[in-house]
Amino acid sequence: QRDAKGQYLFDLLCHHLNLLEKDYFGIRFVDPDKQRHWLEFTKSVVKQMRAQPPFTMCFRVKFYPTDPAALKEEITRYLVFLQIKRDLYHGRLLCKTSDAALLAAYILQAEIGDYDPGKHPEGYSSKFQFFPKHSEKLERKIAEIHKSELSGQTPATSELNFLRKAQTLETYGVDPHPCKDVSGNAAFLAFTPFGFVVLQGNKRVHFIKWNEVTKMKFEGKTFYLYVSQKEEKKIVLTYFAPTPEACKHLWKCGIENQAFYKAVPRAVPSAVPSTSQLLFLPPCSGRVAKEVMESSAKIKREPPEIHRAGLVPSRSCPSITHGPRLSSVPRPRRRAVHSSIMEGLESLRDSAHSTPVRSTSHGDAFVAPGRGGRAESSDRVAVIADENYSPADSVLPTPVAEHSLELMLLSRQANGAPCSIEEEKESEAGTPAAAEEPGAELCALCPGSLGAAQAEQVNKFVLSVLRLLLVTFGLLFVLLLLLIVLTESDLDTAFFRDIRQTPEFEQFHYQYFCPLRRWFACKVRAVVNLLIDT
Repeated sequence: QRDAKGQYLFDLLCHHLNLLEKDYFGIRFVDPDKQRHWLEFTKSVVKQMRAQPPFTMCFRVKFYPTDPAALKEEITRYLVFLQIKRDLYHGRLLCKTSDAALLAAYILQAEIGDYDPGKHPEGYSSKFQFFPKHSEKLERKIAEIHKSELSGQTPATSELNFLRKAQTLETYGVDPHPCKDVSGNAAFLAFTPFGFVVLQGNKRVHFIKWNEVTKMKFEGKTFYLYVSQKEEKKIVLTYFAPTPEACKHLWKCGIENQAFYKAVPRAVPSAVPSTSQLLFLPPCSGRVAKEVMESSAKIKREPPEIHRAGLVPSRSCPSITHGPRLSSVPRPRRRAVHSSIMEGLESLRDSAHSTPVRSTSHGDAFVAPGRGGRAESSDRVAVIADENYSPADSVLPTPVAEHSLELMLLSRQANGAPCSIEEEKESEAGTPAAAEEPGAELCALCPGSLGAAQAEQVNKFVLSVLRLLLVTFGLLFVLLLLLIVLTESDLDTAFFRDIRQTPEFEQFHYQYFCPLRRWFACKVRAVVNLLIDT
């Protein structure tokens, strides 16, 4: 319904998933300007959406558990497992090669079970895409760990071990916000369960605990973080977001994360904004992390059944049943993509997993020229990411409404850029929720559609200008009527009398209004005489 609040939709989702420990999760959406937002539960869903229905939203982990292994229910651990696996897939979770191999092996064990030579031929681990980039050495290491060390582990045990390992990494819980520092260098800001993090070029250059953050504020595109460290040392970190909207989103995320992870009442955020920002203060409904853990300990029910193959089909990690969406791929590449996927799945026909399956046509998108051997370097320096930390690089498009996606693809075509899936680079990657009918061709839009879209944008701009002019002239007309009533009418109400007796009004009346009236009357008489003479 149009008046349905975000809380109603969120409760509906949690009921559908049979989820009780729901305070860690949220609903994310991307507006037509490709700015990410968290759905606010106290406001109407429809009023928060700037796009036209149908709306595309994503169920995500909003507050990463401080200790995911301590979660009460297996269903909650499974959903957090899916989120962290997604972070690994999109390059947000940085780790050494040895750690990456272990995490990927846990995923394999959880999704395809014990190694079986009859079902898993040589090179079977290369059929799955765990990271933005792979190497043969890494794939061999993954298969070796899966074969020799994880045999006999159930999916729940493998997922639990995965969470325990992921929780020890520096970038666990990182939801990156692209910014620039005062020197103009690119950086990613993030809020984790343990504090504020700044990442530059695969390195964590700042880590500030939550109890050291005294204040956060934003002004336009500028974000300020006030830090008070030991020995009364005070620091102000300044960063610049791409847009004012992105800066406001960064600030809201910081306020909400600090309120959640610090044991303070949610109604009183510890990072108090300036007076001008009180109108933008995000709603602090909900509980803090400590209260959530205490509430989880009181849950007493039979563990819900988990359908791992199809419980939460990940848009960014297509399941083996659905496979990657091909409708956004240009027609010449579809058959190659489809055939390579089928070849990869042939030997894994009986397994049920949600990890993306690699295909030969997608392989080049993950390994840049000259960098293919990066993952084969020593464990001391190797990380599973690009040379510069860039979690925005993704092989899948941003989840936006269908008309917004078409405009985005049209603009790319106008600039001479290809419209392949691999080249969509967004910080929040997923597949669009628009209906995927067989044969739909988003990238095959004709040039005439580009002109129509531009004409529609021009029409909207003209209409907005006309509305502004209409409102301005309307206000001026009302003020003119009020002025005439004050100066020319005989109304003697208390309101008009008080205004007429003020020195400012008398000065305006005798020095400006009366000369203007005489000038105007003279001009009218001249025009009337001219008309009579003719």
